[in-house]
Amino acid sequence: MSTLLLRLGAPLQSWGTSSRFVRRNTDRAPSRSGVLGMLAAAQGRRRTDPLEELLDLRIGVRVDQPGRLERDFHTARTRDGAASMPLSWRFYLADAVFAVAVEGDHALLEALQQALRTPVFPLYLGRRSCPPAGKLLHGIHSQPLTDLLAHHPWLASPWVQKRHHQPTINLDTITDCPPDNGGAELVHDEPVSFHPQHRHYGWRTVHRTHATVPNPAYRPATVPGPIDPHDPMAAFEGIA
Repeated sequence: MSTLLLRLGAPLQSWGTSSRFVRRNTDRAPSRSGVLGMLAAAQGRRRTDPLEELLDLRIGVRVDQPGRLERDFHTARTRDGAASMPLSWRFYLADAVFAVAVEGDHALLEALQQALRTPVFPLYLGRRSCPPAGKLLHGIHSQPLTDLLAHHPWLASPWVQKRHHQPTINLDTITDCPPDNGGAELVHDEPVSFHPQHRHYGWRTVHRTHATVPNPAYRPATVPGPIDPHDPMAAFEGIA
């Protein structure tokens, strides 16, 4: 198995797995359905097309820059302005960055990488108003997903790295895992169908842990030099 590494960063992202009615929530990390939906869009798959090939992929996420939660109070009116639409609350992650590892067959990952370079449909991070920013593709690696997330350099923005004054940083990770894996959690985030009239999601299991990686912006404190023994005030000693 090979692993394709993506950097998902943008001014705004939104990864909803539990949104209902007028409250449109976001998870604190990219959802499996959102990542697979982005890959399907890059390939030009329609919402009514089957997803079996993509469902075999294993997804892992490392939270390189958690960002902050933002709320948008949303108002709207009908096209003629005669009536108000229901008020809604939409939540986003601002200034977040994630390292997303996609593990699967090497030939499929190469095809996905090429599709992401020249996507058929626009790419977005959870919602159409959230296009990715910065370098998206970070290559195909021979390492397993867990090893890659544990050792790949920190992908946070330079200003975030400079604000962290320690040589290493602990980063949360969320990876797909078998149901019998110790500490596995159930998440309702397995896309079965993206059909507009019959969207359907199933359950999957994930494992949460953390990775410790070096901080490339860390600079150790400068060691002070030897103390100069000369005391310019010594000449005045004993003078009344």
